[in-house]
Amino acid sequence: MEETMYKGKRIGVVVTAYNEDAFVGRVIETVPDFVDRIYAVDDASPDDSWDVIQRVGSRINERADLEPELTVTDGGDARRVVPIRHEENRGYGAAVKTGYRHAVADEMDVVAVLNGDGQMDPEILDRIIDPVVEGEADYAKGNRLLNPDDRDGMSSFRFLGNAMLTGLSKFASGYWTIGDPQNGYTAISRETIEQLDLEAITDRYGFLNHILTHLNVHERRVADVPMTAIYGNEESSIRYVPFIQFVSLLLLRSFLWRLKTRYVVQEFHPAVVFYGTGIAGLVGGCAGLGGSIARSLRGKGGFGGAVGSFVATLLGLIALGMGIWLDTEENKPLETISDEHAGAELDTEPKTPQSIE
Repeated sequence: MEETMYKGKRIGVVVTAYNEDAFVGRVIETVPDFVDRIYAVDDASPDDSWDVIQRVGSRINERADLEPELTVTDGGDARRVVPIRHEENRGYGAAVKTGYRHAVADEMDVVAVLNGDGQMDPEILDRIIDPVVEGEADYAKGNRLLNPDDRDGMSSFRFLGNAMLTGLSKFASGYWTIGDPQNGYTAISRETIEQLDLEAITDRYGFLNHILTHLNVHERRVADVPMTAIYGNEESSIRYVPFIQFVSLLLLRSFLWRLKTRYVVQEFHPAVVFYGTGIAGLVGGCAGLGGSIARSLRGKGGFGGAVGSFVATLLGLIALGMGIWLDTEENKPLETISDEHAGAELDTEPKTPQSIE
């Protein structure tokens, strides 16, 4: 099979789908020509997503004059579109990881992700992959929050939820300037995929937050790429309250695991001391203040305890601030913002369902 190559790199794209029969066909059809292989992963959708993927994939493979049953000499798949279906629903992260594994087996140099819901503009795929292709980063992701104009299509509810998760993800991941962690428009190098323990990363929708923590522990460089938020008629399969609860607990565990692994096991770093002191001071101080106020309301004094608790809380805040500062300084070399095309005009027209026959 003759490879297309993009700036000397073989490019693979993972297209994830769950109940996206109205959109996924169009997404596959509009993947740029410079992409060598498309891994269309259906996560056991109960709708017609799998039929659409197979039909569109066959059409593209035939149009490219490829023989779907043949394989290339290195044991990889000769088709441009490789349809893959999970026998049971396993989650968004599992779909991405399935695509990653196939891309690594086919020796793709850079692997991007396009969700099958039509919210990611294929025309800016080069902007997403360029930081990885050019060696500026090991992992690149879109960010809809960097520029006010880019988030015009985002509702206040989405923006608030995203901003909250962004703040929590900064603590968990250690990437303090990286935002919009829920953005699934990403690119990653093959070497980075091979270094990560994919089995240790969640299969669920918290995958995008969780992988950032694992990238940080492996000291991989991450790039934010400005992009416009695009929303149309698609319906999200996420139930937001359980999602936020799950991701919040996941991020807390990720934060503790990152501190232990990077700042205790791999090498000792004073940030872990300040974090520990700060958290203990805040928890103990706030609890003491609450108890002192309760005793005061019952007429049993408590002024002295309140002063001590206030001092503990203040010292906890100072220690926590020092921990964050040390953590930020340690991770600065691992972060970058790709703003080369930040002023480019993007197609922000709402996406509408398009049937692919």
